[in-house]
Amino acid sequence: YMGALGAALGAMVANLSAHKAGWDDSWEEFSDQAVKGREIQEKLMHLVDEDTDAFNRIMAVFAMPKGTPEEKAARSAALQEATLYATEVPLRTMRESVKVFDLAEAMARQGNPASVSDAGVGALAARAAVLGAYLNVRINAAGLKDREQADNLLKEAADIAATAIRRETEVLEVVNSIIDK
Repeated sequence: YMGALGAALGAMVANLSAHKAGWDDSWEEFSDQAVKGREIQEKLMHLVDEDTDAFNRIMAVFAMPKGTPEEKAARSAALQEATLYATEVPLRTMRESVKVFDLAEAMARQGNPASVSDAGVGALAARAAVLGAYLNVRINAAGLKDREQADNLLKEAADIAATAIRRETEVLEVVNSIIDK
């Protein structure tokens, strides 16, 4: 939801900019940015539902029988499959949420200066989305028996988290420079 909020704020700034008096020559660029924001928002809203599904899959494993060695083995395999899915969904959320920074920065630089704070809040929301999803990747990856796979997922997630922190700083520098003019 945080990433979707960030994308929605970027799209809002684009829409407000597209209709700003005197900016008629730029309406198509802003319209395209608004569409990009809406697409990111929709993907992230879908991932909210997938995250719920991932949690439900793990909970379903705990309801599986475990009385025989075969049942225990089936339960263990199902738990690994569900845990992998529960790790991949927040990683996908990170990948999608980090896209908000390009939109937020473009709107901070080129959008309606009266809405620049909204672009900044979009970046803040994107950072929260990425770092929140990173926590979920980390906690779920800890339950994976395939440590090489877990380490690869964790490496990618750590890289995206570092990018989010850097990009948030960059966007906020632009926002603050416009506010402080």
